[in-house]
Amino acid sequence: MVGAGRRREWTWRRLAARVAVPVLAMAAMPVAAQAPPPDALVRCESRDMGREHCAMDTRYGVELVRQLSGNTCIRGSEWDVERGGIWVALGCRGEFRALRPVGEVPMRRVVRCESDGRQNSCPVMLRGAPVRLLRQLSVWPCKEGRSWGVRRNEIWVSRGCEGEFELGAEDGSGFVEMPRAITCESKGKTRRMCGVTIDRAAHLQRQLSNSACVEGSSWGWSRDGVWVDQGCRGEFVVD
Repeated sequence: MVGAGRRREWTWRRLAARVAVPVLAMAAMPVAAQAPPPDALVRCESRDMGREHCAMDTRYGVELVRQLSGNTCIRGSEWDVERGGIWVALGCRGEFRALRPVGEVPMRRVVRCESDGRQNSCPVMLRGAPVRLLRQLSVWPCKEGRSWGVRRNEIWVSRGCEGEFELGAEDGSGFVEMPRAITCESKGKTRRMCGVTIDRAAHLQRQLSNSACVEGSSWGWSRDGVWVDQGCRGEFVVD
């Protein structure tokens, strides 16, 4: 009887050990971090003027909520959206938020085309679709007919123009009707042109500089874009 009791005790210890190992292993497994809600702020910082990537949802766009750095955070030159998140550079530090969908999100057809100083052609199937400059990415101005234009099934750029170009509907019905916002800055109080095709008008949405942004004096617009001067830096909406 004593031997049987010892055998039962040994059997129970083996079973307990087998159960305890998986339990301990499960306890040691790291708990997956929960994704932040869509409207959560994501802090992204460029350290030592370097380029940094910050993961976030960019499906419906991203907005800069608050600039934290003394250095400027201009979209296209100091920060922008890329696959799987955003990037910041040149000392830009800020808090960003992923935009949420509002009903059906219209899709723009956008082609990026860049010139290194020489003329470059970017093939695209136009089939009669109109083309406009959606956003200038270069310091060098993008002016239609001078540094960019359209030929049959291609967009051409020259003189250092780099930009994103929007393609309209192939049936000629026009472009996607969505607000187009750009940030334009006069660095060193010098005049700068920020290229974007303007059909009707441009409006100052928010002044970002200490220097005043006064239309006709320190900022204005033409068909080829928004210009700023005298240290004006602001967010503009174009129609």
